[in-house]
Amino acid sequence: MNVKAELYWNEYWQGKEDKPQSVSAWQFGADPDDLAQLVMDGIKTATCSGHVFYGVENEPLPSVGDYSIILSSEDLPLAIIKTVKVEVLPMNEVSEEFAIAEGEGDRTYTYWWDAHEKFFKEELDKIGHTFKEDMLLVCERFELIHVKWV
Repeated sequence: MNVKAELYWNEYWQGKEDKPQSVSAWQFGADPDDLAQLVMDGIKTATCSGHVFYGVENEPLPSVGDYSIILSSEDLPLAIIKTVKVEVLPMNEVSEEFAIAEGEGDRTYTYWWDAHEKFFKEELDKIGHTFKEDMLLVCERFELIHVKWV
């Protein structure tokens, strides 16, 4: 976590009880600024990522109760979210409701599928994997805790 994100985290929790011991800070993959704005506007309440990438990057899967600082494309802290649900599902079993909760594009399942298929094909190719319609996704729902208005 960078210094600005750490300062934001500490400022948010100053004077509050039960400050969580850990937090991660990250950007959304495809378009960090636009996706972060959807979160800050309360439109985006879910996200997903390819299960395979957690193993490749040696990262733990998200868990219910995790806190995250959402960063801009310039690594500036924008918001704090809290994970409220995590499911690992084949991509072709992700519900329309979940796809809409991701809040992207025209907020249809078709848009979600097409955008994610394109994104995952490109990212999987970089690590020598092939896209499959039943690839496992880590589907995460979250709630917006705080927005840092700049």
